[in-house]
Amino acid sequence: MKPIVAVPATLALVYRAYSRKSLTPLGIVVAAATAVTHAIHPWSVFFALLCVFFLAGTAVTKVKHNVKAQLTHSSSGSPGGEGARNHVQVFANSGTASILILLHTWALYHNPTGQTDEQCWTRGASPRAADVLVAGIVANYAAVAADTFSSELGILSKSSPRYILTPWRNVPPGTNGGVTGAGLLAGLLGSFIISLTATALMPFCSSTPSMLEKWTSGAGYEDPRWDISQKIYFMASMTLLGMCGSILDSVMGALLQASVVDVRTGKVIEGDGGRKVPVRGGSLRMTQGAKIQSKVSSAQSSAVKEQDARSRASSKREEDSAPHQESRRVETGWNILDNNGVNFAMAASISLLAISGACVLWDIPISSVAASYYS
Repeated sequence: MKPIVAVPATLALVYRAYSRKSLTPLGIVVAAATAVTHAIHPWSVFFALLCVFFLAGTAVTKVKHNVKAQLTHSSSGSPGGEGARNHVQVFANSGTASILILLHTWALYHNPTGQTDEQCWTRGASPRAADVLVAGIVANYAAVAADTFSSELGILSKSSPRYILTPWRNVPPGTNGGVTGAGLLAGLLGSFIISLTATALMPFCSSTPSMLEKWTSGAGYEDPRWDISQKIYFMASMTLLGMCGSILDSVMGALLQASVVDVRTGKVIEGDGGRKVPVRGGSLRMTQGAKIQSKVSSAQSSAVKEQDARSRASSKREEDSAPHQESRRVETGWNILDNNGVNFAMAASISLLAISGACVLWDIPISSVAASYYS
């Protein structure tokens, strides 16, 4: 990507994240490094995908923030609704794509022709077997966009979420593995936006190959050009893979991520920064003590203060004699991964699936992709 475009665009993204406090300071640093990684690739499409995902993701997060604050709690004790995203969340969404972009950039700069700016994306057998990595990059962003749209907008659904492992069971909004029809449609929209952007900006090969290229390729030659039907098929495939990523994220979240519920309100507690939620973080006894203390501090007259003090002492003796009762419980799942771990594993799995599918479709052995980096 040309520096005259990449530098101002990166600075604009950094300023937007800083001014709107959508990222933590370290999150901004990692996001800037991610933008640079995308910008060093000679194609502009990957940087555009990063921008579209970031802008669309922050937009849908802002839309549902106030509603989510009424439906869930934060593990820090405040009402639900996420604050600034941190560096781990940035890497969970874009880490796999960044690695694949670096690998494909290396392949472009070490190709037989030595050209980079004018190269296009080939299909089928080609001198660059590493071109199958492109499918993994697009699939990564289609999947994380579908997951973001589904989770952020699906919570706005008026219908109760269904647990994906047992669809006949209703679960509280925000439960890991909870899905709604509106959430699935929102995920489809997010995946389609990324796939449409990729199809519109991807430098597909469209020039007619020379006779020399056909002769040197032998009987196994396959036309590297993309026609309109193949482009539409690519867009549809990426959209479908993105939806599969959103569903996979729900399944993995239901199995590997604990959904912790506040026993007093029945609301799901979300971990700050996508981290695990402490199950033994609070108790009913502590909450009652806090309420009594608040009443004492708000009393104005000495008579009321004295009466409240006696009441507090009596309540404290009753609480000390009562059994300890936790205010949180695990509603579903095992506490193996946090939300960031699930997101990264999902994105990596969908990218690998897309790469494997491209290898099968174009009859490119996966070993030749790896071997191209050692030749």
